[in-house]
Amino acid sequence: MKIKLKIPATTANFGSGFDVFGAALKLYNEIEITATSDKRQASSFEIIGEGSDSLPKNEKNIIWQAMKLVFKKCQLPTINCQQKFTNNIPLARGLGSSAAARLGGLMAANILCDGKLSNDEIICMATQLEGHPDNVVPALSGGLCVCNYDGKNVKYAKFKMPDDLKAVLCIPDFELSTDRARKILPKKVSHKDAVFNLSRVAMFISAIVQKKYEFLSLAMEDKLHQPYRKKLIPGLDDVFKGAKNAGALGVCISGSGPTIIALVSEEKSGYIGRAMVTGFSKHKIESRYIVCDFDNGGIIVRR
Repeated sequence: MKIKLKIPATTANFGSGFDVFGAALKLYNEIEITATSDKRQASSFEIIGEGSDSLPKNEKNIIWQAMKLVFKKCQLPTINCQQKFTNNIPLARGLGSSAAARLGGLMAANILCDGKLSNDEIICMATQLEGHPDNVVPALSGGLCVCNYDGKNVKYAKFKMPDDLKAVLCIPDFELSTDRARKILPKKVSHKDAVFNLSRVAMFISAIVQKKYEFLSLAMEDKLHQPYRKKLIPGLDDVFKGAKNAGALGVCISGSGPTIIALVSEEKSGYIGRAMVTGFSKHKIESRYIVCDFDNGGIIVRR
């Protein structure tokens, strides 16, 4: 049996929606699995693109580890596979690369197990592995997802991202682990800061649903994570300023960073991308930009 999957990158938080918002992007990792019934043939691994020189090509690979969790949960023996991974999502850049890998592995293994697990069960397993659902859910379902995780169950609502909104992703040439970005956050925040974010979360949903894009700049402001994570991303203020001055509707850190995402609706994406690159260059940091549409369909499975 041969299975092919395309899993989208995701951007989480959107500034004010810390650990709540996530949206899928038209930037994909691809997984190709060929199962074998020959027990003498060991599993093999091939990686193309991002991480081809650094990611493990053995049983430590997180895609394979996720697959084995499904085999165990379904109480089936491990199925050896030829595995080919084509990675286009930058690693450790706040674009959901680990969520895409784990979700892809879980989905692929579930197909090999004749679909014994529901999508909700897959989402819960992936969330437990990731620690939060805001990348996992949109990678599976697409669109803009509002997520809730109580430590056991995941609840979410999906909204269609407007076709006339694009994302400009400015990706600096350094990695930032989610664990490090989490550790810098305070354990408590003020009531005032909580209200600040609540008002902007509500404004963000209104801006997307009603296409009131003039609200996005305000709606993507944040006091729960960005003021603290800016210490880990040199030049952040200049990148934000450059994007806004170039005409971005709103700008924020993508996920835990260090990628910065700007939302645009006009043909200014290249101009905005170059302005963001210039912002990083002022601090002697190399970066590049990608212009992406949003993905409203989610993971694609072919057999």
